[in-house]
Amino acid sequence: MKHFFSTLRYIKHYKAHAVFNILFNILTTFFTIVSFLVLKPFLDILFTEGASYTPAASGGGFIEQIVGIFNSYLVEYINMYGKKAGLLFVCVVVGITFFMKNLFRYLALWIMAPVRYGIERYLRQEVFEKLLMLPLSYFSDERKGDLMSRITSDVNEIQWSVLQSLETIVRSPVAIIGSLLVMVYISPTLTGFSFLLILFVGLIIGGIGKTLRKKSAKAQESLGNLLSILDETLGGLRIVQGFAAEDYKREKFGKENHYYYGMMKRIMRRKDLSSPLTEFLGISIVLVLLLFGGNLVFEGHFEASTFVVFVMMFYNIIDPAKSFSSAFYAIQKGSAAAERVNKILETPISIQDQPNAESIQTLEKGIEFQNINFEYEEGNSTLNSINLSIRKGQSIALVGPSGAGKSTLVDLLPRFYDVEQGQVLVDGKNIKSYKLEDLRNLMGIVSQEAILFNDTIYNNIVFGLKNITPQQVEEAAKVANAHDFIIASEKGYQTRIGDRGTKLSGGQRQRITLARAILRNPPILILDEATSALDSESEKLVQEALIKVMQNRTSIVIAHRLSTIQHVDQIIVMQEGKIIEQGNHKELLAKGGVYKKLVRLQSM
Repeated sequence: MKHFFSTLRYIKHYKAHAVFNILFNILTTFFTIVSFLVLKPFLDILFTEGASYTPAASGGGFIEQIVGIFNSYLVEYINMYGKKAGLLFVCVVVGITFFMKNLFRYLALWIMAPVRYGIERYLRQEVFEKLLMLPLSYFSDERKGDLMSRITSDVNEIQWSVLQSLETIVRSPVAIIGSLLVMVYISPTLTGFSFLLILFVGLIIGGIGKTLRKKSAKAQESLGNLLSILDETLGGLRIVQGFAAEDYKREKFGKENHYYYGMMKRIMRRKDLSSPLTEFLGISIVLVLLLFGGNLVFEGHFEASTFVVFVMMFYNIIDPAKSFSSAFYAIQKGSAAAERVNKILETPISIQDQPNAESIQTLEKGIEFQNINFEYEEGNSTLNSINLSIRKGQSIALVGPSGAGKSTLVDLLPRFYDVEQGQVLVDGKNIKSYKLEDLRNLMGIVSQEAILFNDTIYNNIVFGLKNITPQQVEEAAKVANAHDFIIASEKGYQTRIGDRGTKLSGGQRQRITLARAILRNPPILILDEATSALDSESEKLVQEALIKVMQNRTSIVIAHRLSTIQHVDQIIVMQEGKIIEQGNHKELLAKGGVYKKLVRLQSM
């Protein structure tokens, strides 16, 4: 239940709503009890010939004191106008009390609507913001589809199962306690007997609800698997169809889908059992109560009309108890979803600002990697004893076979990962001493995969920047050799490019990502194999743009095509996580080492 209570922390934003909800529920219970109490004097008068009644003495019981004044007025009214008029009078009073009861019940529900959906909004927003803050290492261990499931279906499940039950959890205890207080005043003995019966029913319901939470956790996990399979299939549909693997994917999805169907079927059957089971057990208790209480009436412990009111008050407990048991089942089901969501919220953010972190607005001196050692998994070293200095305005290229550690080394600079041994310095200070946002604002990143969003070309270039003019966007696009194809598009810069830019060619997508980096005018430019996936014509256009952008700018280039990096100031050759050669193009060729072999292989 701790996950349920952790969800309720958001209610602090709706304190006034919660107070009014409790007030309206108390008034609902009050008018419910009053509607039953007014029946007792009527029963006494209706079924007792020559009935006369006077207000109870000050030493009378609670019930007598409550109904005494009403009885006196009713007896006087009946004596004056007759029993039929008295019947009409009581019906009007009961009608008014039931109207007030339902009015306040609606108001209690009405004021809870913004609480339910407001908490859902806060929860979804907090999960999304937490995902933005988590380091890249977290996502390498998680499935994207499962994370999508948590922020959508799991949060929605919390709203339906937990928050929808919140009003019931508040209302039902108020109704039950109010009814129990009246019952205790009528007959403590009969109430104690009733309580034992209710306790027995509660143990049965609790046992069923315990298994429901476990099954719900498995169902939510299965839904996450379904979304992962769907995401992978849609993202790789070209390969699925190209390799005629439709049957394989269909079978994989169908197997998981069938498991989810079976799990949800069992969950809903168990959940649906709660209401009829509670009602049947409640009626069984009423029958036992009638036998036990009827004997007390025969023995003269209290009047028959008082016993009728007691039974009605007890029956008034059954509906709240039934709602409470349904809410209990829902909370058990929703707690599984809350647990999955809380796993994200409780994940520690390993990469964040240090206390008293410094601001940095531009690069003044340069970048330095000192004695860097790094490993993704313990015992599997990725970088070993890396020492590298990059002066301001200098361009360097990292080359070497796949798995040499080039991308890993570059990812340390914007702190996508933090170094374990050694340090990365910018202007002579450890990058951990700077504000993370300021540090990353120094950099423009163009990766091998052109990451674009389902939006307009203009918004993809501007992406996150404020106070940018259309002229600035066009200038950046011209430098990136993208302006001509953009204005030739259907709506120019306002053309939507589809999911991940599927309406554009590979070269066009890459030039837009380059324009996005140029618009930021970053002191440091990081190019991670920016031309490796392009055809010759697109590569030429992008390469021309890159040469213009890299002038007088600190640039780090990762490249497989060695012909594209011959102009850089320094080439770093890496192998198995180490720097094995270093120099410009001519110097490395003259050495006749690994770099010369790589150039020769590519020439062949």
